[in-house]
Amino acid sequence: MSRLQAMELFVAAVREGSFSAAGRRAGLSPASVARHVSMLESDLGVQLLNRTSRSLSLTEAGQIYLTRVEAILREIQDTDDAVRALQSTPRGLLRVHSRMMFGMRVVSPLIPAFQARYPDLRVELRLSEQAAQLPEQEFDVDLRIGPSPDSGLKQRLLLRSERILVASSRYLAAGPAISAPRDLVRHRCLTYWIDPEAVVWRFRKEESCEEISISDGFSSNSGEVLRQLAIAGHGIALLDDYTVEHDRAAGRLVRLLPEWRVSNTVHFGSGIYAVFHPAKMLPAKTRAFLDFMAEFLPGLIFQSEISALTDRSGEE
Repeated sequence: MSRLQAMELFVAAVREGSFSAAGRRAGLSPASVARHVSMLESDLGVQLLNRTSRSLSLTEAGQIYLTRVEAILREIQDTDDAVRALQSTPRGLLRVHSRMMFGMRVVSPLIPAFQARYPDLRVELRLSEQAAQLPEQEFDVDLRIGPSPDSGLKQRLLLRSERILVASSRYLAAGPAISAPRDLVRHRCLTYWIDPEAVVWRFRKEESCEEISISDGFSSNSGEVLRQLAIAGHGIALLDDYTVEHDRAAGRLVRLLPEWRVSNTVHFGSGIYAVFHPAKMLPAKTRAFLDFMAEFLPGLIFQSEISALTDRSGEE
């Protein structure tokens, strides 16, 4: 096995947490991975990993080596991608990560049309509520709500959005009228769980600003759960506009206090950003995905429009 392959196995063992997981990823036995890492240590004349029957941990030398080796492997990958980017047709595996609600309700309906346009591309879409660690988790693109604070990554705004208050007509008919932000204290509010601190919804209209402490009747770290409970008449939810446009159009949800801008953070503006590696030459597969999403996302909020695009892709 080459030194490069041994370095890749060492990094995989550290990131996966075991020789077994690294072996499954590389198609090798755990013993084979351990042997190659040991050979690497022998060549270097230094121990890189502390081994027990249950875990692996880095030595001081191993931590230094890991940092340098990962940089080398990324540079090699960038070089390979730069060559592949010269291809006129994107191909290979595209790994995309997204927040769960955006991934389910907006991204996934677009995937059939995207793959119809680029049939040589395989797409892997993973969903979670945490931002992806791009270098470690090997994603090509992470779709995030709001800009990334990491200056070492590139980003592109794909969709501008705003947060809005919604509830079902049934819920609103059974409770006190809502004409101002302060009226919310008399209602059950469905809140997105950010931290254990008190929930505050902030409102802005022209020069007026108000902060309302919300006694939440229910909280969740899933926007989709909040949406479903709001439709079921369980309370008032604060959600991104693109996630509930279908429900508003169908009459399942009603927007409240539309004259006010509202947020559960200090920022009122929002949007979907694509975050990706800062390669000198963007791989063709990544560029194709970003361009496709930027082209169709703003006009594909309503399900009927998404269906129309999917229908057209099947005719190509």
